[in-house]
Amino acid sequence: MPGKGKSSLYLASLRLERWPRSSAIVVGTAAVFLVEPSRFPAQLTLELGLKLLLAFILTWMVSTANYIVNEITDAPFDAHHPQKRNRPLVAKEISVPVLLGVWALLSASALGIAFHAYSPAFVWSLGALLLAGIVYNVPPLRAKDVPYLDSTLESANNPIRFLIGWYVLATAAPPLSLLAAWWAFGNFLMIGKRVAEKKFLAPEDARNYRLSLGRTSSAGLIAFMTANGLVFLAMFIVFAVRSGLGTFLYALPFIVFYLVIFMFKSIQDRDAAEEPEKQLKNPYFALYTLFLLVIFAIAFLLR
Repeated sequence: MPGKGKSSLYLASLRLERWPRSSAIVVGTAAVFLVEPSRFPAQLTLELGLKLLLAFILTWMVSTANYIVNEITDAPFDAHHPQKRNRPLVAKEISVPVLLGVWALLSASALGIAFHAYSPAFVWSLGALLLAGIVYNVPPLRAKDVPYLDSTLESANNPIRFLIGWYVLATAAPPLSLLAAWWAFGNFLMIGKRVAEKKFLAPEDARNYRLSLGRTSSAGLIAFMTANGLVFLAMFIVFAVRSGLGTFLYALPFIVFYLVIFMFKSIQDRDAAEEPEKQLKNPYFALYTLFLLVIFAIAFLLR
């Protein structure tokens, strides 16, 4: 076991501060009420809240396990990143076997608890999140090094987390158009991160840090980002029409403006080179995000 003085270094490697990402499962649970309005508000109960809280904790455990895999497999590449080169594992201040032990404990515990507390579909979804982290990070698969596939697989965490939240409440599968829209939106964000990395990291550092960046151009990434934005909009329209949520279509101009803002900021703002969600620290961007949520709430009530 690590000494007490190293505990903070191990905790840093777990990236526990990224817990807000696991809250994305709430979108999946909320979507059940969109698709089946008859459930609202009768099934909006304390029991559902507790089940959702436990699902969040289990998702956070699996996400943390994935960060451990990322920490280990990315250490040689992080040495070329201006900030990530200071991570404890890169500096050889912590042990890989200890991290692997924590990975096994988190993975087994999360899946075991899920098996006893939720449906098989929920367990499979949670397992898919764990598998996606392995396919994305671990050689010889390591999709992270393949141009365009890297962001596409990383953003698969979006629909997977959606499914985890969905199966907290539902038993039937969600509409494919909704899953596709959520995946494309996540890919849009992840490509924006790569656009920023391509621009703001030194060319040699960018290639050594993320191999896929050396095999793509900024123009190609922006075109792929645009394509995913269009796929998101198309799938969103299909979902709204087929689900009888025509009022959602009134939000389209505001959504398009939101995507344009994010694309512009990815090209111009260095912060996007680290994490896309840092954009929310901008008060204007945060307010506009809140405005969009209010629009959707009103559209749902007026459906």
